[in-house]
Amino acid sequence: MARAMFNDRFEFERALWGRGLARVAGVDEAGRGPLAGPVVAAAAIFPARWVETGLPRELNGLNDSKQLTPRQREGFFYVSYRLR
Repeated sequence: MARAMFNDRFEFERALWGRGLARVAGVDEAGRGPLAGPVVAAAAIFPARWVETGLPRELNGLNDSKQLTPRQREGFFYVSYRLR
């Protein structure tokens, strides 16, 4: 029987939480790099319970920032600020 393909989006976070770490940050960067232009880097820490419960309803549709319009990015910024 073929094994079902399952991609655990929180594989690394689960391992760290399993070792007792309370806060795990996700880090990303965007830009052209130091030789071709500016770079912006950011880190985010989401509550561990979101792995089980999913993102809050207000964050439905949140994905890779390159797939969002500027207006959507701005909206998610303000929503995430209120959820802190």
